[in-house]
Amino acid sequence: MSVLSNIKTFYINFIIILSIFILDRLTKLYVIHLDKIDSGTKIFSSKFLNIYLIWNEGIAFGLFSSNESSLYNFLTLFILIIILIILYMMTKSSGLKKYSLLMILGGALGNVFDRIIYKAVPDFIDFHVGNFHWFIFNVSDIFISVGVILMVILELTDKPKI
Repeated sequence: MSVLSNIKTFYINFIIILSIFILDRLTKLYVIHLDKIDSGTKIFSSKFLNIYLIWNEGIAFGLFSSNESSLYNFLTLFILIIILIILYMMTKSSGLKKYSLLMILGGALGNVFDRIIYKAVPDFIDFHVGNFHWFIFNVSDIFISVGVILMVILELTDKPKI
């Protein structure tokens, strides 16, 4: 690979990650703004979708939420370590595997930014059918989930090398 090709690849990867991060930030800032205007009421409500702000101090989908600051700090450090591992894996990957890692990384950076700045992650998308509600999530969670699902599919469909 030439130097010019490496530079081009770096910028494409950077733009993908930055685009995911910016989209996530804009949606979170917009929902936080609307929440301040409406004083914590539902911003949007329909038969299958509600938009309202909750502050998630745990990890994905509110798991491991706790008021314990040492647990919160440990989870944040753990997420930062995972981000470093993803960066390393990206250098060794290509094709769809690399793009799935880019999605995971862009989403992870969006959520870790909130953990550092707000000490919690703003979640606001609530899908539901009747009284069954899925976990409340945000745009970063969507990219992380799609990236992980794509990675699983790629691993399951990868032909073993004999």
